[in-house]
Amino acid sequence: MSSLEILALIPARGGSKGIPRKNLLSIGGKPLIVHSIETALASRRITRTIVSTDDPEIADVSAAHGADVPFRRPAEHATDEATDLQVFQHALAWLAADGYRPDLVVHLRPTQPARDASVVDRAIDELAKHPEADSLRSVELAEHTPYKMYSIDGGRLRPVLEVPGMPEAHNMPRQKLPLVYRGNGYVDVLRPRVLEQDSMNGTVVLPFVIFERVLDLDYPDQIPSLERALQGSRRPPSTTLRLRHPA
Repeated sequence: MSSLEILALIPARGGSKGIPRKNLLSIGGKPLIVHSIETALASRRITRTIVSTDDPEIADVSAAHGADVPFRRPAEHATDEATDLQVFQHALAWLAADGYRPDLVVHLRPTQPARDASVVDRAIDELAKHPEADSLRSVELAEHTPYKMYSIDGGRLRPVLEVPGMPEAHNMPRQKLPLVYRGNGYVDVLRPRVLEQDSMNGTVVLPFVIFERVLDLDYPDQIPSLERALQGSRRPPSTTLRLRHPA
């Protein structure tokens, strides 16, 4: 596994509606984008760190803090409607044309600055051990179970999900319902082959379960919590996050 070429790709466009210029906002004494760059550079497994951006200032700040910014993201891939798939396909196609092809790609969203590089490395190692898997996604237990949610159809409530063999699952105690996880964006790792299938996941996706709430910066009132989380991320990894890889 030590010979693998592992790319960290940090997507950071200039536009942001919730918090203008969010990726350059000072969090914990440094621009938001810098936290993800520093995590990638501190990783033992990541061999190259690239920021994909359309914004000259983000590009300059990223390069000044050690990231590679070999291209500018096209404007059509930097809109509110642009998808991760478009961004990653563009980046990998540009790099392939330049003669660079990584074995694994690590997706680090800049909106989550409170990461631990050793946790990222464990996620990378987990996917590397499973060549049959297309990708790995970090998840956490969902705060609200969809088994107790409804849609409205024809003016009537309909359960969103049913549990085979459990009539009226929506009326059962939560503890008796199947555990449900939500993607939290702490770290995702994928094999480049899935991008060729027009997918960010592929069909075989490994879970990487984090049993603490992961904070994401979308709105200004989340900044104090993120500042506190950054202080906590300086603790030893064993006390920062509890991890489990389900069978």
